[in-house]
Amino acid sequence: MDFDRLIPVIRQLALDAGARIMEVYNGPDFAVKSKDDSSPVTEADEAADAIISAGLRAAFPDVVLITEEQAASHALTAQTFLIVDPLDGTKEFVQRRGDFTVNIAYVQDGVPVRGVVYAPAQGRLFYTRADGVAVEELADGTLRRIGVSSPDNAALMVVASKSHRDQATDDYIGKYAVKDMKSAGSSLKFCLVATGEADLYPRLGRTMEWDTAAGDAVLRGAGGHVVRFDDHTPLAYGKAGWDNPFFIAYAPGVTLQK
Repeated sequence: MDFDRLIPVIRQLALDAGARIMEVYNGPDFAVKSKDDSSPVTEADEAADAIISAGLRAAFPDVVLITEEQAASHALTAQTFLIVDPLDGTKEFVQRRGDFTVNIAYVQDGVPVRGVVYAPAQGRLFYTRADGVAVEELADGTLRRIGVSSPDNAALMVVASKSHRDQATDDYIGKYAVKDMKSAGSSLKFCLVATGEADLYPRLGRTMEWDTAAGDAVLRGAGGHVVRFDDHTPLAYGKAGWDNPFFIAYAPGVTLQK
């Protein structure tokens, strides 16, 4: 893959999809449907998916494309592929809470090496440059290199899911010395760790690879790690069915608990 070509394409597609999402978000009431797994989907999800999929297929026709909103792609198998969640955090979108993102990632040999996460309602755009370094693009177009914190294990900043918090997650967080907690929706949680706004993000709940790949790539580019909850080995991609195990995203220096 030519990363000098990839990054401008996925950045622009994320912006284009985000603009369409915001048209729906700021418009009159929109319909919410349920998918086969009972998760919600709106016209914004579908419109964003159409924009991104068409753009990626035109630019990279020979690369396998996996996208949440196209069930036929879920039957594919690959270790190197593009993977898309056109609107991560649909529950946040439906409730007009703003914590939703557009996610596009490139996975190479099971590792998410490049990605973009765009939170259009918050005006925050994170991505990996062609060289793999993670940046946040500011409103004036300047790029700010981002990097993880130097955590204090006696006073950790923890971020957890806004819509999927449960007792098991709270019990696990209770094993750490926590200075402060914040809640966020969607893949923004990875980005908060990537910028040093949080040290630790544990996820003890179901996710799919399209939910995590772009945020994982950004966090890796910022010096962070994403590991399986059970054995603390790196979270791998290209798994059968695209399901993730429970995982922990964190800044190096956090002493992980079992």
